[in-house]
Amino acid sequence: MKYTKLSAAAALAAGSALILSACAPGGGNAGDSSSSGSGASQGGDSGAGNVIEGDKGQKLTAEASGPGKADLGDVKTQDGSIAYSVGADDFLSYNGLQSNTYTTYNSAVADRMFSSFWYFGTDGSIIPDKDFGRYEKTSDDPLTVKYTISDDAKWSDGTPVTAGDFIVHWAANNDTIKAEGAETPLFDSISFEQGKYIPEAPEGEADGKEFTVTYPEPYADWEILISTALPAHVVAKEAGMSFEELVTAAKEKDVEALTPAAEFWNDGWDFSPGELPDASLVPSMGPYKFKDGGWQAGQSITLEANPEYGGAPAATKELVLRFADPKTHVQALQNGDLDVIEPQATVDTLQQLEGLGDDVNVQTGDQLTWEHVDYNRGEGSVFADSPELREAFALCLPRQQIVDNLIKPIYADAQVMNLREVFPFQDKYQEVVDAAYPKEMDQPNIEKAKELVEKSGVSKPTVRLGYQAGNQRRTETVALIKSSCDQAGFDVQDANSPVFFKEVMPAGDYDAALYAWAGSGQKASGANIYQSDGAQNQQSYNNPEVDAAWDKLATSLDENEQLEQTKTIEKLLWEDFQAIPLYAHPGLVGHKADVANVRDTAAQSGALWNVEQWVRVQE
Repeated sequence: MKYTKLSAAAALAAGSALILSACAPGGGNAGDSSSSGSGASQGGDSGAGNVIEGDKGQKLTAEASGPGKADLGDVKTQDGSIAYSVGADDFLSYNGLQSNTYTTYNSAVADRMFSSFWYFGTDGSIIPDKDFGRYEKTSDDPLTVKYTISDDAKWSDGTPVTAGDFIVHWAANNDTIKAEGAETPLFDSISFEQGKYIPEAPEGEADGKEFTVTYPEPYADWEILISTALPAHVVAKEAGMSFEELVTAAKEKDVEALTPAAEFWNDGWDFSPGELPDASLVPSMGPYKFKDGGWQAGQSITLEANPEYGGAPAATKELVLRFADPKTHVQALQNGDLDVIEPQATVDTLQQLEGLGDDVNVQTGDQLTWEHVDYNRGEGSVFADSPELREAFALCLPRQQIVDNLIKPIYADAQVMNLREVFPFQDKYQEVVDAAYPKEMDQPNIEKAKELVEKSGVSKPTVRLGYQAGNQRRTETVALIKSSCDQAGFDVQDANSPVFFKEVMPAGDYDAALYAWAGSGQKASGANIYQSDGAQNQQSYNNPEVDAAWDKLATSLDENEQLEQTKTIEKLLWEDFQAIPLYAHPGLVGHKADVANVRDTAAQSGALWNVEQWVRVQE
C-alpha cells in the first residue's frame, strides 16, 4: 500500500492516513498530448492500422515523442471494450474529493468524467491541456493567474463548463467557510489548499469562460492548484437555488446560503453499489461517462465514450473497470477477463507475466513513489528519545542489498534512493545528493552501529517494524533488515498488521514503519509530511529549521531558491535520520498484445493516465 503526499493541488491532495494513493477528479486524464493541444476531432481514422513498436514493450498507433499524450490525429471511436482493474473495492462516489472517497479505487472510475487545465506526463512533468483551456501567469506581485476555459468544454448534459464551476469548487475547498462555532468546515473536502493560498474567490462571471485568481503571497505550486471542478449547476439544482445564486453565495462565503449546497456536496453523490442515479445528476466533461445500467455491484462498472467531450474522442467505445482482487489479475489477464493490469512489481509477478509469452506485453520503469523507513518519535517508541538508536538503526539498514535482491531483478536500472524530494531519474538529483547526502550511508556500518547501541544504554533494543500485512516484498525487506540490524544489537520484530494504517499507526503502537509515499510534479507537497504541524506528519517529527526551509520554498517562485531550500531540507532530514529512503518503486504494467497506446508512467495516476487513447489493433 502507498500513500499520496498532500499536494498543493486540490485534485491531488490527501490528508488522512486512510487515503490510498490516487489522483482524484482532475489531475488531467482528458485532452491530448503536448502543450500545443491535439486539434483532433470526430471522424477519420484512429490510426489503429499503423502499429509502432515503442520502447519498453509499448505498442503504439502514433509516436510518443515526449512525456505527454501522443497526437493520434483524427480519432473515430472504435466499437468494443477494454477491461482494467485497480483492485477489489467497489465504486463509492462521483465526488471523489471527500475524505471518505479519495481512494485509488474510486478515482479509477471518477477521474474519467473530468477534464483539467493540465495533467502529469509520464515523467511527472506538468503538461497543459489546451483542449480544455489555457492559463497564464499575468503578474508576480501579487501572483495572479488568468484561466480561460475552452468554448468546447461542456458537460455531457450540454451545460457549458464555466467560471462558476470553479468558483463553487473554490468555496468547497475553503476551510474558513464554516458555521459559527463549528469545528469542521461546511464542505467535506480532502483538501483546503485553495482556500489557504487563495483567500478570496476567483474573479469572473458565473456563466463566463474566464476567471482570475490572486495569491496574497507567492506560491511555488501555483501551476497545479487549479485543476478541475464538479458541476455547480447540479449542486445548485439539488440545493434549490439558481446557478447565479449559488455562485454569488460562494463568492461571498455566505454560510447560510451555502448550507444546502454543502449538504448535497457531502452526501448527494455517494451511491449504494450498483445504483447509479439519473444521468443528469452525474454529467461528464471528460472522455467517458457512466453507461446506463453498466454498474454490477461487486463486479464491475462500465463507462462509455462521451459524445459531448470537447477534446479528442475516446479511441474505444467502452471501458470496463472490474472490481477484482489483485491476486487474480495475472490469471485474469491470461483468461481475457482483463486487458490491462498493474500488479505490484515482484520477481514472481514479472516471471508470471513473461511466462504468458507473445500474448502479453510487459512494461517496467521508474515511478514517483518511494519506499522508506520512518521512526516513530512519539511516546512509547524505542526511538522517541534516543538519537543514538536512530543513527544506529540507519547505519545498519542494508539498503543496497534490499535493492539488489528485491528491485533490480525487476528493473535493472534501479538504485538506492538517497533523497526524499528528488528522484534518481530527475535532473537535479545528483546535485542535491552532493550537497545533502552523507556518503557514509552507502553501506551498513555494523561496528559503529554497535557502539551507538551501547552508548544509548538500552540493552538489545526491540524495534517493532510495522507495515500493512499482505505485502510480500515488505516481508522480505524486513527479513533483510533483521538479518543486518540484529548484528548491531537490535531485536527487529516483523510487526505487520492488516490494520496497520487504520489503527496501529494512528495509535503509535510501533517503533518504525515501512511504507511508501506517492508523488508527482509538486514542489512543496513534502511540507505536509515534514513540517511540525503537517497533516501527514505521523511520526511526531519537529525541527524548526526544517519548518523555516519549507516556508521559504513554498513562498518562492525562483527555481534556484527552491533548489537551495531543497538541499537544506534534505541535509537536515539526514542529520535527523528522518524517513530513511530505500528506493523508488519500479512500475510494472502488463497488457494484451492487441491493445495499443498503453504507456507506463512514473506519475501517481498510473496506467489509466491516457486510457482514452487505448485501442485494439490488428497485427
